[in-house]
Amino acid sequence: MKGVAGMMTNRERTLAVLNYQPYDRLPLVNFGYWVETLQKWATEGHVSDDEAAGWADGNEFDRSISAKLGFDFNWLNSIYPWYDRMGIGFLPRFEERVIEEQPDGTRLIQNVDGVIILEKAGGTGIPAEVDHLLKDRASWEEHYLPRLQYSSTRVDMQALAEVQKAANDELPLGVYCGSMIGRIREWCGVVGLSYIIADDEGLLDEMIDTYANLCYGVVEDVLATGVRFDFGHFWEDMAFKSGPLINPVIFERKLIPYYARIVKLLNDHDINIVSLDCDGKIDRLVPIWLKAGVNTMCPIEVGTWRADIGPWRKLYGPEIRGVGGMEKKIFSEDRAAVDAEVERLRPLVELGGYIPCVDHRIAPDGEWDNVRYYCDRMRHFFG
Repeated sequence: MKGVAGMMTNRERTLAVLNYQPYDRLPLVNFGYWVETLQKWATEGHVSDDEAAGWADGNEFDRSISAKLGFDFNWLNSIYPWYDRMGIGFLPRFEERVIEEQPDGTRLIQNVDGVIILEKAGGTGIPAEVDHLLKDRASWEEHYLPRLQYSSTRVDMQALAEVQKAANDELPLGVYCGSMIGRIREWCGVVGLSYIIADDEGLLDEMIDTYANLCYGVVEDVLATGVRFDFGHFWEDMAFKSGPLINPVIFERKLIPYYARIVKLLNDHDINIVSLDCDGKIDRLVPIWLKAGVNTMCPIEVGTWRADIGPWRKLYGPEIRGVGGMEKKIFSEDRAAVDAEVERLRPLVELGGYIPCVDHRIAPDGEWDNVRYYCDRMRHFFG
């Protein structure tokens, strides 16, 4: 809903779009980069070696690279503090250790979540999960439950003071609200979680209750500091290309009360935008999240199922909002593919309440010139 003359900040633009208010132009945002992408771009001379080696979400190199490409900002930079899950993790953390190293350099590692992964020499992307420390009630009570207890020390007051000091109107600021079951799925794996659902419902309930209450306690402490936040953000990753990883009936029955409790806490602090990151085909989960008060999907993975906000808007009306849904794979193609993607996005932007954003980190097959061209075309149509 363009219609405001003059210069708005990216925070003002973002909140105006998501609240169906007039704005001067659309904010142009990304979702970060693979490290290998930046290394490739450095060899091509588009970014410096220092930028490639020192990049992290929201730091000076991130801002520099975004500016060179034509983006306004990296969306992950607006979620505080995404990098360590805001204290909503293990205390103490599991120590990463090498279990076995093979002659070709492949390593079997227990990572900081207690998950056994296979790390191949020179490999990129997400490593394969081989085994999980969390298998049953005994492993839960010995290794996980003690690490998930609430403590006020989980909130980094010094970091929050810095956020308060640096707070300005340039970027929207979101508070990370944790995960109601996605993190549990990471700890025990999809197969392991499926067995727990079938064999020990009481354990499932205890795990959800323990972690959800920890998330609530930490978010409550952060909001109590008085730092101004514009939105809350959950992370789940509980779907794949064909749909949810668990039965939506179970998802709704078990999780809505915990989502709703945190959403109410956010609403009580005048935060009305509540977003959620879940990969995969999430169509059967969207109405459940809406019922709990989660109203913004981000980053809307396009995938082979061709997700976009259009069909959801027809079903659920203006209450459903979105940030994401831009198919990053076209960056490996040509300008014609970029033009087609921009044309696909244009009517979705006109719906309001929607900000296109690269649907995940830009992968190594992304061509610098295609990304630049995308930013140029988006600015041509949307300011």
